[in-house]
Amino acid sequence: MKPGPLNSITDVAGIRVGNAEDHLLKSGVSVVLCEEPAVAACQVLGGAPGTRETDLLEPHNTVQAVDAIVLSGGSAFGLDAASGAQAALAEKGRGFAIGPVRVPIVPAAILFDLLNGGNKDWGRYAPYRELGYQAVLNAGSEFSTGTAGAGTGALTAGLKGGLGTASTQSRDGVSIGALVAVNALGSATVGTTPHFWAAPFEEDGEFGDLGLPHPFPADARQVRTKMGDAPAEMRNTTIAVIATDAVLSKAEAKRLAIAAHDGFARALWPSHTPFDGDIVFALATGKSGIKPDERGFVTLCALAASTMARAIARGVHDATAAKGDLMPTWSQRRGG
Repeated sequence: MKPGPLNSITDVAGIRVGNAEDHLLKSGVSVVLCEEPAVAACQVLGGAPGTRETDLLEPHNTVQAVDAIVLSGGSAFGLDAASGAQAALAEKGRGFAIGPVRVPIVPAAILFDLLNGGNKDWGRYAPYRELGYQAVLNAGSEFSTGTAGAGTGALTAGLKGGLGTASTQSRDGVSIGALVAVNALGSATVGTTPHFWAAPFEEDGEFGDLGLPHPFPADARQVRTKMGDAPAEMRNTTIAVIATDAVLSKAEAKRLAIAAHDGFARALWPSHTPFDGDIVFALATGKSGIKPDERGFVTLCALAASTMARAIARGVHDATAAKGDLMPTWSQRRGG
């Protein structure tokens, strides 16, 4: 098993990603665009989620596939990004057919980045609808990570967060990829070191090639969060998409989303807190034509967790410094 050619969620056939951001705002939007409607599900494990159309994704509900997933900054204001993405898709003739009408299906999730040093004096209407529209137009196989898209204004405990991605190709010929905006209450690094909790899963030095610290620092198990900077308990949430080209049912996609949350727990300490709105959306494009058997599906679920953990570390690793930042980047903290 190895990363795909781009080490990106877009290594999954049928998936593209578009970003749009405003660096003065210190916020942005990322859209995972399905070239054709893809089977979808989601799982929320954080205690403070902000979402749109997630009930529709439950396996017992009617609509089986979606056109896109939106990840946005802006807290509840950012839910407007899905309307912008929906408008762009409608212009392309996309959507769930109901007689002569087509309704683009665009679930979404948001993170809180309203108190991160950016200028949020946007007037009557927040800019997220237009950012969502532009993100769809920008969609392609290559996109920026770190301080980009939905990760533009993200923060973690002690370091800037960011937008991360990773992919894995299984021995069975199935691809799986993750996209994640890391804005966690907790930390992606071990104690005060630059070593990532996700280090055991690192591929090809993708986030520094430091491995785990040895010996482990005395403060490794100390819980480090943003809680010391009130009202930091409301400044969080890691939002993500796990995608595969395997043929999955909606119920299996739900299980894949659940498994991908294990990647949060392996890359962030702590994760899934009452003050994070942690959510994973799962997409199955079916482009490989491969329907995993029981053993293959267990492997796919394990790869969902490891790929997600890598994407989280890469999001923090790739962040870049900007004027007005409240926290240093990983590169600044490391001294490089």
